[in-house]
Formats: sequence, structure tokens, C-alpha cells
Amino acid sequence: MFDWRRWRHFDFWLLGSAALLTIFGIVMIRSAVADNATLADTAQRQALFALIGLGILLLATVIDYHFWRGLTRILFVGVILLLLYVELVGAKTFGATRWIHIGSFTLQPSEVAKVTLILILADDIARNEDRLQSWAGILRTLIIAAIPVVVILREPDLSTAILVMALWAAMAFAAGMPPKYFLFIGGAVIVGVMVALAFNLVAAYQMHRLALFLFPESDPGAAYNIEQSLIAIGSGSVLGQGYGLSTQVQLRFLKVRQTDFIFSVLTSEFGFVGAIVFFVILGFVVWRCLQAARNARDTYGALIGYGVATLIFYQAAFNIGMNLNLLPVAGLPLPFISSGGSSLWSVLLGIGLVESTILYRKEMEF
Repeated sequence: MFDWRRWRHFDFWLLGSAALLTIFGIVMIRSAVADNATLADTAQRQALFALIGLGILLLATVIDYHFWRGLTRILFVGVILLLLYVELVGAKTFGATRWIHIGSFTLQPSEVAKVTLILILADDIARNEDRLQSWAGILRTLIIAAIPVVVILREPDLSTAILVMALWAAMAFAAGMPPKYFLFIGGAVIVGVMVALAFNLVAAYQMHRLALFLFPESDPGAAYNIEQSLIAIGSGSVLGQGYGLSTQVQLRFLKVRQTDFIFSVLTSEFGFVGAIVFFVILGFVVWRCLQAARNARDTYGALIGYGVATLIFYQAAFNIGMNLNLLPVAGLPLPFISSGGSSLWSVLLGIGLVESTILYRKEMEF
């Protein structure tokens, strides 16, 4: 039974910064879709998603994180079945099948899979921590991560598949896996990518995005979004053009501005200073997750903290890199900010799990 006196250990700074980013995301989405009739209710829907997400966060907090260890196999099978289900009945958009329609809402199972796999990998690595010094233990955890990756690649969703492997690498490293194994596995991955590219095993639209990133002049029309993103970021200068006053946004030159390119909206309206403030708050969230990991009572709790910190940092870095044309365009949202219920719920669930490791960090002492 939950003892309410545990709340004295609750990290209100972590919750507050996550809530601040979520509210700021709703505000930015409102500006991004202004005067667009087809997207008029996007901000209101995001606010509803945020309220539901808060409930998810609090529920995950009050449940002892050790509870999930007894459900690891069920969670693993459930994730695989859900990913397979979306392949069969999911909605196809931009050449990928990633969404399931539930009434007026859409659910992206790969978002659910990200946080669930953190729990699964944390449990397996914690149970086999001593075996990470040998190939036997390493291959075991690698296979557990690789199975859902194969299914995710079939959607196809290369960016999420890479994220899952990044989660595995970060958690294995935190658990003490020797660097020499990372070098070997990294070399194998590079060879695999080269083979996939050589034999056209990558989806056509993914090849096109990669080619566009390397050679933007090859298809000037397709490079429109990136060009407008860079113009929007540059137009923000130091202090920005002001909320709701960005010409690139309000005149709709910038496309998919409420999702993939929301960072460009942020910088065009609030400038370099606004971007720095955002970086500081997001970095604070990641730091608090890492602090929770360092102070966790066991390896399992620590790996949950490291996993959630990696999830937030990786997605933010990739999305921002994409907006700056430093990385190819992919569907990874900006945590807390981009429009979408599934992505918001996944990061808020992750924050809730970290809060749980804090609440149950030590046996109660009163």
C-alpha cells in the first residue's frame, strides 16, 4: 500500500520543468497553427493530451517501479504484438505505417514501445549485469533490443529503430559494458548499413531523404522544408520576431511546423535567446533524470533513469539537428513541444517512472 509520506522525496523540480516545457509546447503549437482552419483544434487537443499525460505521470509515480519487473515478459510480448498489429491495420502516411486510429485519436505504437523497452532492457541488464563482460551476456541483451527493432524497421521507421539501439547502448554502457565491445558492434552496424544501401534494402523515401541531405541541389523542390526551416531560424536573430509574428510561420511558408519543425517556430519567434532558455530547461530535465539514476537504490532503478535521460536527449538532439540541416529529416518529435499525444505521453510516462525511482529510492525512515 502506498504511504503518502513518500511524497516528501518527490522531485518537484523535475515535475515543474517538465510541466513548463509541456505548457510551452501548447503555446508554440497554438502559434504554429494560427489561422489554419484545418488545424484549428490542434492546440486544444494537445492541452487535452497534456492533462491525460499528467495522469499517466502521476500513476507511474505512485506505482513502485519494481512492480514492472514481474511483468517484463508480458510487456515484451505485448510490445511485439502491438508493433505487428500496426503493420496489419495501421494507417499509412508518407510511405510508413506507424499509426492506429482509435475513434478520433491516433496512437503511434512505436512511441509506447520506446518507454516499455526501457523497462524491459533495464530488467534484463540488471539481472545479467555481471555477464556484460562477455559476449554471452551482451548478445542476450542485444537480441532483446534487436527483435522489436526488426519489427519497427518493417513500418518502416528507421529513426525510431536507431533510437532503440541508442537506448540499449546507453544502458549497457551505464551498467559497465567494456568499450571494446561497443567498437566491435559499432563496426558491424556500419558494415550492415553499407550493405543495406548497396543492395537497396532501405525504403525508397528513406533513400531519398538521405540523398537530399547529402545533395540538396539534386531535388530543390523536395528541399523546400529544410530551406524554409533555415530561413525561419535565421529570421529570429537574437531576440526573435515576437510570439505569433513570425512571417515564415504566419504566412505558412514553413510546413509541418507544429510537429517536425516546431523548433524553427520557437527560434523564429523567440530568437537565439529563446532557444538558449529552452536548451537550459530541457537540459535541466535530463540532468534531474541522471541525478535520479545516480541516487537509485538498485541497478534496475538507475537504468530506468539513464534510459529516460537518453530518450529525451537523443530525440531533442536529433530533432534540432534536423531543423538545422545537420541531420537527415526524420519523424522524431521534439520532446514535450511537438504536437502529438503518443510522443507526449511517452516522455511524461518516462518522467513518472523516474519519479517512482525517487519515491522508492530507500526504505521508509520516519
